[in-house]
Amino acid sequence: MRIVFMGTPDFSVPTLRALADAGHEIVAVYSQPPRKAGRGLTETKGAVHVFAESRGFQVSTPLSLKSAEAQAAFAAHNADAAVVVAYGLLLPRAILDCPRHGCYNLHASKLPRWRGAAPIQRAIMAGDSETAAMVMHMDVGLDTGPVCAARAMPIGPDTTAGELHDALSVDGAQLMADTMADLAAGRLREVAQSSDGITYAAKIDKAETRIDFAGTSAEVHNHVRGLSPFPGAWFEAGADGKRERIKVLRTSRDGFADTPLGQPGEMIDDAGAIACATGAVRLVEVQRAGKRPQEAAEFLRGFPLPRGTRL
Repeated sequence: MRIVFMGTPDFSVPTLRALADAGHEIVAVYSQPPRKAGRGLTETKGAVHVFAESRGFQVSTPLSLKSAEAQAAFAAHNADAAVVVAYGLLLPRAILDCPRHGCYNLHASKLPRWRGAAPIQRAIMAGDSETAAMVMHMDVGLDTGPVCAARAMPIGPDTTAGELHDALSVDGAQLMADTMADLAAGRLREVAQSSDGITYAAKIDKAETRIDFAGTSAEVHNHVRGLSPFPGAWFEAGADGKRERIKVLRTSRDGFADTPLGQPGEMIDDAGAIACATGAVRLVEVQRAGKRPQEAAEFLRGFPLPRGTRL
């Protein structure tokens, strides 16, 4: 089929690659405009933009798709379908209705649970034990369209957002390729989403990245892994006036009773165990500002947090 692909970050690249390798004609790739990044504020292209150029695909980076000019340019591609994977721009009705078969979105949750911007992080932060990659036929609502295909994926008790992101990216790519094959063959079936169990995955706010040890050990552990590796959950430690922000990438709950073990935020041993409202978490991997990630034992040798320290 003639496909317009719309995506921006590295999560989207496997799907674009799978569609191209399956023999579909990628008539255009839409991606977010290059953004200034790094200390030098150099304009940097998104991962999809870079990959598309390496394959010789036409790349468009409009700031909006609301203008008549942008919509006419989109229509000129005469696409059979548009595939949308973490694109980042709102698709108005004129765009949704333009391709012959419509627009199809790869969403990283078990819809209707976790509609919205941060489904991977929110699922882990909520302690979910399962999620899914789903292909949805898009409509004007927020992730409300009928589901065309789904592939469930378990979430382990220590799985991080980064690990789940990578797994869903790969599984989702094959799922979308299979979906487009079914669409081309005329055998695609769609099922309306349930009206029960709807939740929304709000964008992660910087204000919620600080660790609140007043939660249970399960809540703290899920908070850490749900924000790892980016943007990262953190605490502050150090002498007054020289406190430093420490990003926590991994913790463990193993070996701790689910009862109060100390004041929330108190180090209860010299090896990185921190009391929560109930139970405790142990630091496994951390990162100091401007430095590489470290195993907790290595970090504690250079930045001791002895028993009784309050974070």
